[in-house]
Amino acid sequence: MTKTVKALVVPFFLLLLAELAAHLSPTTSDALSPPSAVVLALVRAFGDGSLLVATGDTLIAALGGLFIGAAIGLLLGIFLGLVPLLGKATYLSIEVLRPIPSVALLPIAMLVFGFGYRMEIAIVAFSCLWPMLILTRAAFFGVEPRLLEVSRALGLNVLARVWKIILPASLPRIIVAFRLAAGIALVVAVTVEIAVNPLGLGYGILVAQQALRPDLMLAYLLWVGIVGYAFNGCLSYLQRHLGRAALPGTTLR
Repeated sequence: MTKTVKALVVPFFLLLLAELAAHLSPTTSDALSPPSAVVLALVRAFGDGSLLVATGDTLIAALGGLFIGAAIGLLLGIFLGLVPLLGKATYLSIEVLRPIPSVALLPIAMLVFGFGYRMEIAIVAFSCLWPMLILTRAAFFGVEPRLLEVSRALGLNVLARVWKIILPASLPRIIVAFRLAAGIALVVAVTVEIAVNPLGLGYGILVAQQALRPDLMLAYLLWVGIVGYAFNGCLSYLQRHLGRAALPGTTLR
């Protein structure tokens, strides 16, 4: 048996048990549906195009917030890593702001941006900024000191030192930070859509729940998981590819 087949054995039996339980139950549930009904609802949502439109809306907000937040976090992490004194001076501020739940900023974001993409992208960017900033800063602090000594001996200026020595040495941790931020981006985007923003997959889940359509609601949830799995697979491939480029002869896992 291949690794993929082995991984599917337990989910298959759980789905089979759920299907049997749904058909053998004497009552009909308003909160759950058999897996066959969920798959049928997923196919119908694909057929009428509503699922694809919602997926596009969520990905626009998630990717937009991810790249904005990751870029700001990367630049701040590099800057704080290069200037340890400033990093120590901003430590308390970062540790106070970082634990603030992103959804707690929804009232402020709604006042500033209103409903729509801008508000959702701002919330996602806030969530993605912190893992990139903290892990990038930690990666810079963790660079082998002998590499920095070599760069000074070669007479490299600060920009050349960062580009040729520090960034390649820090790349594995930075990629891990980006993967972490990517997972956060999708979760936060769907959460914001469920809470306040009338678009995307999260809003589709909310509408299906209010319409007492558990099959459609679970179909949207299943599709969110599939999108997240595909997203993570793409980033995993990128991590392996960039890892081999930065560290020849090694493979990041």
